[in-house]
Amino acid sequence: MSKLFMFEKPIGMRDTFPHLYSLKKEIRMNVENEMINWGYEFMETPALEYDETVGEASAILDQQLFKLLDQQGRTLVLRPDMTTPIARVAASKLLKDRNPLRLAYAANLFRAQQREGGRPAEFEQIGVELIGDSTVSADAETIALLASVLKASGLKDFTIAIGHVGFLQELFLQIVGTEERAEKLRKHLYEKNYVGYRKHVDSLPLSSIDKQRLINVLHIQGNGGSVAKAEALLEGEGGRGALRELEELLSVLKDYGVEDYVKMDVSLVSHMSYYTGVLFEVYADNVGFVLGNGGRYDHLLKKFGAEVGATGFGIRMDYLMEALNQSVEQVQPALILFSAERRKEAADKAAEYRSNQQPVIVQDVKGVSDLDSFTSGFRNVHTFIGKAGDQA
Repeated sequence: MSKLFMFEKPIGMRDTFPHLYSLKKEIRMNVENEMINWGYEFMETPALEYDETVGEASAILDQQLFKLLDQQGRTLVLRPDMTTPIARVAASKLLKDRNPLRLAYAANLFRAQQREGGRPAEFEQIGVELIGDSTVSADAETIALLASVLKASGLKDFTIAIGHVGFLQELFLQIVGTEERAEKLRKHLYEKNYVGYRKHVDSLPLSSIDKQRLINVLHIQGNGGSVAKAEALLEGEGGRGALRELEELLSVLKDYGVEDYVKMDVSLVSHMSYYTGVLFEVYADNVGFVLGNGGRYDHLLKKFGAEVGATGFGIRMDYLMEALNQSVEQVQPALILFSAERRKEAADKAAEYRSNQQPVIVQDVKGVSDLDSFTSGFRNVHTFIGKAGDQA
C-alpha cells in the first residue's frame, strides 16, 4: 500500500470552495422554496443507518456501500440514498398522523467508487417523496414539480424522459423467457449502450421477428403515437396496463402545462431495483448525463411494515450546477483595519455594517504580514490606525 500524502482525500471525495458553496446555497434555496410552495415539508435522517434495515432495503449495490461497525458490533452504513431512510421514518412514525405524506430533503449521500474516474463518492441530492398515494395524479404531481423546481433553479432547456417498468418487463419476458436474460437487456439500456444492446439482441437465438421487436423498443420515443407503437410489440394483455398508465399520465401532465418538457421513452430503465411503475429521468441540453431521476416504488414501504404506494424524485446538486453553468457574484465584504488603540472605533464601525446586513471583516493590522497584498482584494477599506480621528 502506497503512503498517503498530507493533502490527499479518499477516492471520490470533494472539497467545496467558498465561491461554489455560495452558488450551491443560492440554487438550493430557490429549489427548496418551490418545493415548500407545493406543500412539501423538509426533514432530515441520520447519516448512519443499520445495514440490515436501510442498507439491505436500498437499491444500491452492496459493493457501493460504506460500512463500519458500532461498539456493539452491528454493521452500519453511510446512507446511500434518501428514499429508503424516509420510507423507514414514514412507516414507523409519520403515516400514523397523515396519509398521504409530502416530504422533502436536501442531504449528502455516500456511494463508494472503486476508482475515481471523475465520479464523486459523496454528493448532495435534493428531492421529494409523495407517500401513500397510488394514483396517476401523484405520479403527475411529482413530474410537474420536478419541472417547476428546475425552472425555479434557473434551468431553461431540459427534458424529462418517462417510461414504465411494467412495459419493458413484460415485453422482455415474453421474448427471452427468463428474468436473468431480461436483466442483460436492461443493463445495456441503463448504461445507454445501444450499440451493445443491438449486438446482444443479434446474438440471441430468436426469430428475426422477435429480434426486430426488441430493436424497435429503441425507436419509440416522443408523445405522438408512442403508446400505439409500443402496444404493437406486445402479445396478449400483459404490459398493456402499463401503457394505459403512461397515456393517462401524459394527459394529466397537459393539465399542469408541462407537456413541452416531457418525452415518452419506453426503453427507459433504472438501476434502482425498487421502482415498480412509472419512472423518469431528466436531462439538460448542454450536459450528457442524468441530472435527476425518480419514479413509483409501491413495494418499498412494505419492508418497513406499511402497505402504501409512493413516488418521488431526487436531483443531483453537482450536476444541476454544471448544467446551469452559472458564475456566482460574491458579495464583497468591507475591510476595517485597526491598531490596538483604535479597536473600539473599529468595532463600532463594523456594528454599523452588520446592523444593515452588510458583511465586514475587522482585522488587527498586526495580524497581517503583507498589508498591500491583503488589502488589494477589497474595494471598500476603512483604517483606524494611530491617533483617534485618523480614519481613511
